[in-house]
Amino acid sequence: MPDRAQDDKEPKLWRIEAADEASTLTLAAAQAAWLEPGDFVALSGDLGAGKTTFARGLVRALVEQPSLEAPSPTFTLMQIYDAPRGPVVHADFYRLRGSMELENLGWDEAIEGSVAIVEWPERIPEALPADRLEVTIRFDPSQGPDFRVLEMRGRGRMGRRLARALSVGMLLQRAGWIEARREYVEGDASVRLYERLTRVDGKTAILMVSPPRPEGPIIRFGKPYAAIAKLSPDIRAFLAMAEGLRGLGYSTPKIFAASVEDGLALIEDFGADTIAEDGVPNSARYAEAVALIADLHKRDLPESLPVGDDVYRLPVYDIEAMLIEVELVIDWYGAAIARTAVPSGARMQFLGVWRDILVPILAEPTAWTLRDFHSPNLHWLPEREGIARIGLIDFQDAVIGPPAYDLASLLQDARVDVPDDLEMRLMALYVRRRAAEDPAFDAERFAAAYAAMAAQRATKILGIFARLDKRDGKPQYLSHLPRIERYLAKNLAHPLLRPQALWYQSHLPRALGPEPDPPEPSARRSGTN
Repeated sequence: MPDRAQDDKEPKLWRIEAADEASTLTLAAAQAAWLEPGDFVALSGDLGAGKTTFARGLVRALVEQPSLEAPSPTFTLMQIYDAPRGPVVHADFYRLRGSMELENLGWDEAIEGSVAIVEWPERIPEALPADRLEVTIRFDPSQGPDFRVLEMRGRGRMGRRLARALSVGMLLQRAGWIEARREYVEGDASVRLYERLTRVDGKTAILMVSPPRPEGPIIRFGKPYAAIAKLSPDIRAFLAMAEGLRGLGYSTPKIFAASVEDGLALIEDFGADTIAEDGVPNSARYAEAVALIADLHKRDLPESLPVGDDVYRLPVYDIEAMLIEVELVIDWYGAAIARTAVPSGARMQFLGVWRDILVPILAEPTAWTLRDFHSPNLHWLPEREGIARIGLIDFQDAVIGPPAYDLASLLQDARVDVPDDLEMRLMALYVRRRAAEDPAFDAERFAAAYAAMAAQRATKILGIFARLDKRDGKPQYLSHLPRIERYLAKNLAHPLLRPQALWYQSHLPRALGPEPDPPEPSARRSGTN
């Protein structure tokens, strides 16, 4: 198991013990899993300690040929292999006398777009890039004739990637999943990463990589956007909510292992089935999701939850959080999609009309608001019963907020078209269930809050999807914009939201959907006398 050592000036150093050659090969193969084209691996250490063995383990894993010989390039100087992720260059600098000889080998051209693995890199230090993985291998005769200690250090951008890779390895080792096959799975719109792990016995699990959220620039109140919008800063929120929801009888992934410090969790795999089938809502499954959210909203829920030896307090979805979210439509959708510059006076008017609508709604009774309660995050578990058939997976940004928000998130699903008649039937189902439990439940007030929350969410998502395209290079989210625009226009038809509707018509009409094409002019018939 790796030990962490830290020097004040040097990047973090990881010391890993390898009892024999087989352990060295296994360790190398584990590092190959996270290497990418363009990476540079520098192998140093004692003569005969295992630099070539480590390199062989890397090459075999990268080219996916476990029995490949991969000999030392001591005499050939450089060996190039074809691999699925791109070329692999294995070189030995021991016999080279300077950068000129390296240039004569065509070194720069060879390593472009390749994973470069170099033994004796210290012979030509000027050839080492700033971003590199350094591996130093030394014998430790005090523990046995073949016992080795490997010291690994990531320089530049490799430092964070190395730390993540080794932390994942420690977690999987601890959980008994180190030998599992790993494959990336498509994640959400966040910075989180996911892998599906498969054991030889067919059992699967999901590795969630959720590093602490970068703070970002200060926006207002001395806080970055994420803090104002009440987005979870680290994985503690997921762990706390997973246990809290499961304690109420809902299906959340079991936590097999977790590391708060490293932002990692190995969790139960709910499979690929969701409440939507092939992009179409399954009405029976959606109805079960409505039943779940109605059940949650009838409960007296705590404001804080245990997480390990700590306590996680759910943030309140307050007016400033909701206002900074709706501003995204001006900052990103308006600028990048509508290509409209909204004057500062119009921006202040926009925030004013939203404040007037939202403040009274936020003063009403609240519940846990899971926030991303829609089809991609609601798995279908047919082997379970009742509302336990809904598998919840995305709740780390949960807040204490209006009950109408999650229902609007579900029934105006950002990723699939929910027909108006299905939305109305499911809304009626929710109202009936709530009214049956609470005689004071006011259906008319709830309908107004639903329209306001749906409009707020649609406004926010227009900005988020535009930002994902413009800032994050994810244009696939633009395909959902017409759906969100239709939702927004529909919600703004509610009399409560008349001020918002007028603002959009005056300053950002594109958000209400493209204008219909003008009718074709009628053909004129020429008459005869």
